[in-house]
Amino acid sequence: MILSSKPRDPTFHVISINLTSFKLNFPVLDAELILTVHVTNPNIAAIQYSSTTMSIYYAGCLLGSAVVEAGSQPPRSCQLLHLPARLSGVELAHHAKQFLADVARREMALDSAVDIEGEAKVLWWDHKFRVHVDSHVIVDPVFLDVIDQENKSQMMLFNA
Repeated sequence: MILSSKPRDPTFHVISINLTSFKLNFPVLDAELILTVHVTNPNIAAIQYSSTTMSIYYAGCLLGSAVVEAGSQPPRSCQLLHLPARLSGVELAHHAKQFLADVARREMALDSAVDIEGEAKVLWWDHKFRVHVDSHVIVDPVFLDVIDQENKSQMMLFNA
């Protein structure tokens, strides 16, 4: 008997954004944050993935990045990832008018993109994979609350 199953795309949800520090790079401030992301692996195989960097965009421009450390996740499981991120005050200053308008209405749109590569082992076969994740997150720029989000992930499998 041959087992055949189409792998399902993992799901990602930003749970919270916590400010950890401001770094003064005169004349602007850079912000350091921790992004807490809920990740679900709906598949029957455990996965291991390598470290990567998530790009974070504001108004179509690169605002900062978050580090995704290498790790693993059991089959059919959920886990929380805590991603350290740094946002550039210089880039935000380039969009000062839009940022101040976003602060006034308490809604700021951020986009992010990341490619995560790794390996899933099913029986004695190793399958390399790549997951591309695009996120659109609306946050309250005053309290950093996540107001709304749309996350899209697409997985590609490769034979090892």
